[in-house]
Amino acid sequence: MKRTLLAEFTAREGAEDDVAQLLRDYAQTVRKEDGNLAFDVYTKTSHPLAYWIFEVYRDEDAFQAHLDAPYGVPFNTALAPLIEEGASVLTFLDPVA
Repeated sequence: MKRTLLAEFTAREGAEDDVAQLLRDYAQTVRKEDGNLAFDVYTKTSHPLAYWIFEVYRDEDAFQAHLDAPYGVPFNTALAPLIEEGASVLTFLDPVA
């Protein structure tokens, strides 16, 4: 079964360029993972500092491999001081149909 989630956070005022660059680089890396099916980064039209990342992995093993990848901790460490929440808020999604 696919593992699908939405990661949400808000960039701090003045940090939006740094957040956007971190995400561009990270997205390119994650998209190369064998089990990654989607890693789409969005901002909210009415609030461009609000980021939503839609992620889909082939299965739970692929998601765990993503979590264990060596570039995840450095990314999250660099992102934490640039966002209001301190860490992404994760929402796991299940298909309806």
